[in-house]
Amino acid sequence: MTLLNQKYDEYDPLAYFTYGLKAAESRRQYPRRLKVFLDFLKLDGSLDEQAKCFWLKARSDPRWTEDKLIHFIITQKERVESGEISASTVPNYYKAAKLFCDMNEIVLNWKKIAKGLPRARDAANDRAPTQDEILKLIEYPDRRIKSIVSIMVSSGIRIGAFDYLRWKHIVPIHNKHGKIEVAKMVVYAGENEEYYSFLTPEAYSAVKDWMDFRAFYGEEITGDSWVMRDIWQTSNVTYGANLGLATCPKKLKSSGIRRIIERALWEQGLRKPLTNGNRRHEWKAAHGFRKFFKTRAEQVMKPINVEITMGHNVGVSASYYKPTDTEVMEDYLKAVNSLTIYNTGLKLEKQVKELTRKSKHNEQIVKSKLFDREVEVQTLKEQNRINSEAIASISDRLIQMSKDLEIITASVH
Repeated sequence: MTLLNQKYDEYDPLAYFTYGLKAAESRRQYPRRLKVFLDFLKLDGSLDEQAKCFWLKARSDPRWTEDKLIHFIITQKERVESGEISASTVPNYYKAAKLFCDMNEIVLNWKKIAKGLPRARDAANDRAPTQDEILKLIEYPDRRIKSIVSIMVSSGIRIGAFDYLRWKHIVPIHNKHGKIEVAKMVVYAGENEEYYSFLTPEAYSAVKDWMDFRAFYGEEITGDSWVMRDIWQTSNVTYGANLGLATCPKKLKSSGIRRIIERALWEQGLRKPLTNGNRRHEWKAAHGFRKFFKTRAEQVMKPINVEITMGHNVGVSASYYKPTDTEVMEDYLKAVNSLTIYNTGLKLEKQVKELTRKSKHNEQIVKSKLFDREVEVQTLKEQNRINSEAIASISDRLIQMSKDLEIITASVH
């Protein structure tokens, strides 16, 4: 039985719409974007009720639906011109409405409807956070913030990846001396979007400290433990009775992680009310860390390897470029120093090694130049000796010539 043949009271159009949303971030944002459109139509009730009402009307009158969608886009374009929203927001509303119609077999002339969409800029004008801003952020008094930010800036994962991240998905990799060089992390494990990235030693250390802290308070840490969980009472004070128990962990969803980051940004003075008509802050709360990773990593890594560690589709190159995990890791190692935020000891160690290397190189240059100077001096000395001998020879000849001239002169007289 097709969708259109189902009885109205049995059919749930919103369920089909949700079914078409694969990524966790899409499941979070698309329903809200759809509701903006349904509210524009002045449909009453909850989102479920609005969706059902819209589906009934759209199925019976496609022309009305096209007109409403075009009118909606025109209204949003006016909001763009007034500076209320950005041009890139309108296509997001359009995509949500289109997905709803596609998943519910509502056939419309989408080519005509899309003609009026405003052109959005190719890239947003927001920036990546600075190292000082990140350092200030992780000072926020929530023990989880350091692990969250460290993971995101050193791997570039999307915030939705935390919904799938368990302790067994983070594996430290040691060098021949037994020291942790990086940690390999499986992202979206078990999903179609699964890929791998890496963590810096300091990021792995931050997560390990967080897991050890949980174990200290009685949580049984296993490979299946969620990397991010709820907080719990750590003392016997009565006001903490409403908090969770360390022994009964509850996964902290990506939406909760986002709220922690947002609170930290405001509490640490990194977010201030927008003024002068600005609609965006200088850098995005969660996506800014992903931009930080890409900006820093591309300074030293192959761009295609950066894309691989970010889970991006590299297009036709994926059919031909097949690096091993080890090859990508070796490239990632070049970026560890750039992605290290607060581990000054590690940075200092790397700086000492670099200075030592440069010192040895400079020493070799100095020795080479000294050797060249010595050769030059010896050459000059030899040249001076030859010149001195030549001068002495000429002087002897001149003296002899003078004596011969005196003899000749005397004989003449």
